Amino acid sequence: MNKKRRRFGDRYDGKLLRKVDPFYKIIPYIMKTRVDSQVFFDDKIILEKTEKYIQDKRAQNINVSFLHIVIAAMVRTMALKPRLNRFVSGRKIYARNGIFVSLAVKRDMSEDSPETTIKMEFEPTDTIFDVMEKMNKAINENKQTNATNDADKTAKLIMMCPGFLVRFLVGFLNWLDHRGKMPKVLNRVSPFHTSVFVTDLGSLGVQPVYHHIYEFGTTSIFVAFGIKNKERIIDRNHNIVEQKYVNVKIVVDERI
Repeated sequence: MNKKRRRFGDRYDGKLLRKVDPFYKIIPYIMKTRVDSQVFFDDKIILEKTEKYIQDKRAQNINVSFLHIVIAAMVRTMALKPRLNRFVSGRKIYARNGIFVSLAVKRDMSEDSPETTIKMEFEPTDTIFDVMEKMNKAINENKQTNATNDADKTAKLIMMCPGFLVRFLVGFLNWLDHRGKMPKVLNRVSPFHTSVFVTDLGSLGVQPVYHHIYEFGTTSIFVAFGIKNKERIIDRNHNIVEQKYVNVKIVVDERI
């Protein structure tokens, strides 16, 4: 992604929005936290064309999955609708530098399997095949036995401290982050500093939930989707047909 010249007031991870409506600017002072600002949306993804695409690609020995398609769609949407890729920090609104997706991953499909979180960076021009390659690399690296990523290592290091010091460190980092001064290395590994956070509850055999947006970090969107479902509908020809779909639930910081 091309880097733009940094101006006064910009952060290393975002450009300060200057030419916006005054009412838009004052909203973060009225709704001070992400909890105050959450809006909830649910929809369903009809799978007819998606499953046909997956079957066609697998016939060509291209092992594309539903998750690949969903993440690729998110990346393309943010490339076309950059206002979605904004965040609020320190009562100011920023346009994020880069498209990032954080994904909760279980090391295997058992209920007691440890969970980790991976953070992936994408380009606005990435195709579904670029997305698939980057995702497979990140997921495979983190599903290995005893694998630890930088986020896990950082959390483990912090949690070696006593509780009162952990509270101080997290609070101090949050204070620095609101001023755009948090160390870059921590921003790089933090899954909470991302364009969108995704959880695939379908892999656990359950329906999606509305997941809150984290106060720590700069996440503005949380997306959860669940298991495949079937329903009978009346099509445009007035015939009763069966269709497959996946429920998706989205929580967004309305201040962006």
